[in-house]
Amino acid sequence: MVELREETETGVTFNLGSVEKIPLGEGREYQVAGCLIAIFRERSGALFATQARCPHRDGHLADGIIGAGRVICPLHAFKFELSTGRPLLCSCPSLATYSVRLNQDGEILLTV
Repeated sequence: MVELREETETGVTFNLGSVEKIPLGEGREYQVAGCLIAIFRERSGALFATQARCPHRDGHLADGIIGAGRVICPLHAFKFELSTGRPLLCSCPSLATYSVRLNQDGEILLTV
């Protein structure tokens, strides 16, 4: 269950629970404030958050391959930069990106 954590001038922060729910090198989808958001955890431990669906054909990006700061859509192999949402070598619109971090307890905090 997604828990409202804090509301500030920059957005609303939600506690998504333990980072251990996302294995290294994978992504997971979360329903947050009426939006489907993908959280990615690179093998380095870095976290990224983007819209969950590819703007090209609505592929579930959390099911894609991630690495080197990028995600590859599982449907058509379109690539996106995780930090900016920018498409790489394709004509898709950019992905929406969100602020994500860990708290001292290893819980994912997402600001939308």
